[in-house]
Amino acid sequence: MPIEQREDAYLVTHALAKDTLSTLRSVDTEQVAFREGLIELGRVCGYEIIDGAMDTEFVPIQTPLADTTGERVTGLDDVVIVTVLRAATPFVEGLMKAFPQARQGVISASRDEAAGMNDDGEFPITVDYVKLPEITADDTVIVADPMLATGSTMCAVLDHVIDAADGFEDLIALSAVSAPEGVLRVSESVPEADVLTVAIDDELDDDGFIVPGLGDAGDRAFGTV
Repeated sequence: MPIEQREDAYLVTHALAKDTLSTLRSVDTEQVAFREGLIELGRVCGYEIIDGAMDTEFVPIQTPLADTTGERVTGLDDVVIVTVLRAATPFVEGLMKAFPQARQGVISASRDEAAGMNDDGEFPITVDYVKLPEITADDTVIVADPMLATGSTMCAVLDHVIDAADGFEDLIALSAVSAPEGVLRVSESVPEADVLTVAIDDELDDDGFIVPGLGDAGDRAFGTV
């Protein structure tokens, strides 16, 4: 089964997703390969969302030899993908291969590392830029951020999306790697959203980073420190 339900999340279990994530985790994977891996992982996740969360309908088709019946995916024209800058940029590039007609939004949100986590395990979040398309009740909305650590950033972004939306069919918080704390925070704070991830790792360290994780996805994808 390509998508499995866990307690507070859904897991993408496709073998290629797990293989690609293993490449991303490796400290030996350099910038170009890491970025290409995020693109590939986004593509696989997109196809799994289509297979696991979208419906099909039967349609008449005329082949060169006879009339027959085929199946088409419904709702591909009603997809909104929101990029959480900056790490999600290559991740969303892959998603767009699965949803080439999707409308796109961008939200720049970051946690205040200097302030550190509070006693509840949350970071202060700064949202610098929000640009979203129209979101309607027919839309499947995918908010993409490769790392779901404390959940503070994802919750802030989801709040902006919900405030801007005129309803939605599905709201998906998509990540490559998640910490149990982040999954729980999103599921409790934003119950409208389904958490979808490729892996739920062991824990957060004292600085709020996922362990074992894959490092800082933005720095590794863009070659910054």
